[in-house]
Amino acid sequence: MHHKSIIVSTKNNDMVKRLDAVFAKMDVQAHFLSAPLLVALQELDKIDLDLLVLDGTKESFADMPDIESNLANDGSTKLFILVAEALLSHVRFPARLNFDFALDSVGDAELHVRLHQLLWPGEEAGSSDFIRVGDLTLNLATYQVKVDGVVLDLTYLEYALLAFLITHPGRTYSRDALLRRVWGFEYYGGSRTVDVHVRRVRSKLGPELAQRLETVRGVGYLWSA
Repeated sequence: MHHKSIIVSTKNNDMVKRLDAVFAKMDVQAHFLSAPLLVALQELDKIDLDLLVLDGTKESFADMPDIESNLANDGSTKLFILVAEALLSHVRFPARLNFDFALDSVGDAELHVRLHQLLWPGEEAGSSDFIRVGDLTLNLATYQVKVDGVVLDLTYLEYALLAFLITHPGRTYSRDALLRRVWGFEYYGGSRTVDVHVRRVRSKLGPELAQRLETVRGVGYLWSA
């Protein structure tokens, strides 16, 4: 895996903080621009750009044809679009680019997965992608968890929940906080779904590792380092 350069076009400070936290776990250098979308294209001549991220949660996509044309001419820059659900029907998705998109309600774990796959399709994981806790190995590149070398049969949300807690050890998260960070900002199911997923993860980890996924009564859950 090798270093990537990214431009993010957004005027939303909360989005800057969120993406900056996601990028902190990846081998990337991100340039955040608050200028209009087309201005970001001028940066393509200044740096060797791998990915352009467009925050479409509040902006119009009227300039998408020009953006697509510019990126297609460049030939190597990929595109990722974050879009508000209310604006989804107005987006003209590019036909000539390697791109992906997600609603702004997407959880951080899934956002990491999508960006990683777009930037490093099929590449082997680097050493920074592995987190080891006793007999457990968490692979952030392949989204697998192994215990004693055996891959656990986890659903995506079970993996995302476990990965989030392991990568934020020693800190207690409420059910609502986990719903926002793992399930997504606009998840409408009951918070007790977190309890169900925690029970399933514990049963698959085995008794020794399951003890590390602690319940903090009246608050939520934490991973004990």
